[in-house]
Parts: sequence; structure tokens; C-alpha cells
Amino acid sequence: MNPFVQLWNDTVKLWTTYAGLYLNGVWTTIYLAVICTAIGCLIGLLCGILNTIPYGRNDNFLKRAFLGTVRGLIRVYVEVFRGTPMILQAVVFYYGLPYFSNYTLRFENALLCAFFVVSINTGAYMAESVRGGIISIDPGQTEGAKAIGMTHWQTMVSVILPQTLRNILPQIGNNLIINLKDTSVLSIISVSEFFNVHKSIAGTTYLYFPSAAIEMIGYLTMTVVASILLRMLEKKMDGADSYELTQADALSLSAGTYTLNKKPEDIHNRNLEGGGKK
Repeated sequence: MNPFVQLWNDTVKLWTTYAGLYLNGVWTTIYLAVICTAIGCLIGLLCGILNTIPYGRNDNFLKRAFLGTVRGLIRVYVEVFRGTPMILQAVVFYYGLPYFSNYTLRFENALLCAFFVVSINTGAYMAESVRGGIISIDPGQTEGAKAIGMTHWQTMVSVILPQTLRNILPQIGNNLIINLKDTSVLSIISVSEFFNVHKSIAGTTYLYFPSAAIEMIGYLTMTVVASILLRMLEKKMDGADSYELTQADALSLSAGTYTLNKKPEDIHNRNLEGGGKK
């Protein structure tokens, strides 16, 4: 039999028999990735803000000591969780905590450990993204906010963070897509996500490649849909491409007011009415 026909028949057979299990795995992967990405963004936002709070020699010793210590701890956290594989982080927290604490510290179930590991791993990456997004904003905006009496917190919330969020949105989307795929490593602690379902079904039916084909299609579908939704969100945050500045006061000066699609003959007639001046 033609190998492509055989692959098609085996794949259809697997899907017909185990579609419910595959879909349950897909659902677990999606909500694990989405929730953990959201929590990771909050962690990264907090770390990014703490990393960018200004302080200098003129500030009191307690403030300098506190911020210096916090930034040192954040740096260690970022380097450790960005520098080690997520699969080993899952092993350490799920199997290592009970091992070193004589089973006084342990997660009640593997899914809870998965939420924790993926969230803090994402937070480590987002911490640097948020920090970079904040320092990329023109310093003149911070100076302008201070000039009108805004505190550092007010400046961050009302001026800097809204722009930072738009700037780092592609990175947030990138982390979401990475989490959709990298949750597959959590099968090491027996989380019933999409890849673990594939391993179980392949081990039962011995149809490893047909099951892997279903997995590839499933992961590709999830990541493509996520990419489309994120691009739509980016366009929504960008707003309209064309706009017109208007005046609320009819007696105000017309300088800076734009009119779209002005015809050349209209401009010529206006110049004639004004005495031919341009």
C-alpha cells in the first residue's frame, strides 16, 4: 500500500477513536499557556517597574539599599530562569522540593506545579522585555510629566506604561506562542497536555508517526490562530491610520489643522482669495 495512503488511514483511525483525548489535551495546553503568559506578564511588569525606579546618591540610605537589593534579586531570578531549560525547572520544583524538604514542601498535583513553573519562566523573559520597553520611551516624556507635577507612579501609569505595552506586545505574543509549544516538556511531570496525550496514545496503539502528525497539525493550528489574533490586537491598539485634527473653538488659529484629500484647485482658489499669497 502507498505509504501516504497508509498514513492517512492510520491518522483518520486515530482521530476517530481518540478525538476526545486529543481535544482535551489541546484545551489543557491552551488555558495553561494563556493563563501562565498573563501571570508571567504581571511578574515581568512588576520586575520591570522595580528595575527602572530612579535613585541616586542624594536619596536616603534605606531607599538605595532596598532598591539595590531588589534589583540584585531580580537579576539573579532572571538569569537563573532564562539560563536553565523549563523541563529541568519542572523536575526541580515537582521532584526536588519534596526530596530536599522531606516531603514537607510539595505541590498537590502536577498541573499546579506546571502553572507555577511556566508562569515564573515567562516572567523572567518578560522582566527584561518590560525593562527594555520602559527605557525605550523618550526621556522627554518623563521630564514633561515631572514638569507638570506628576509623581513617578503617576508618570508610569498614565504616560510610560501605555506606550510600553504597545511596544512589547509582539514580545508578549511571542511568549504566548512559545508557551503553547513548550508546555510539551511538562509531560516529564505527567501533566495531561497535548503532547502527553500523544505519548499515551502512541504507546497504546504503536502508531507513533500518525499520532505525531495529528500533534503537528494541532500545534500549528494553535500557533497560527494565536498569531492572527495578536496581529488584530496590535492593529486595534494602533488606532486609525488616517485622522484629522479639528478645532473646538471657531475663533482659534488655523495653524496645525489638517484637511485630508484637499484638491489642487481648492488650494489655488484659496490663494486667490487671500491676495495670491502662498
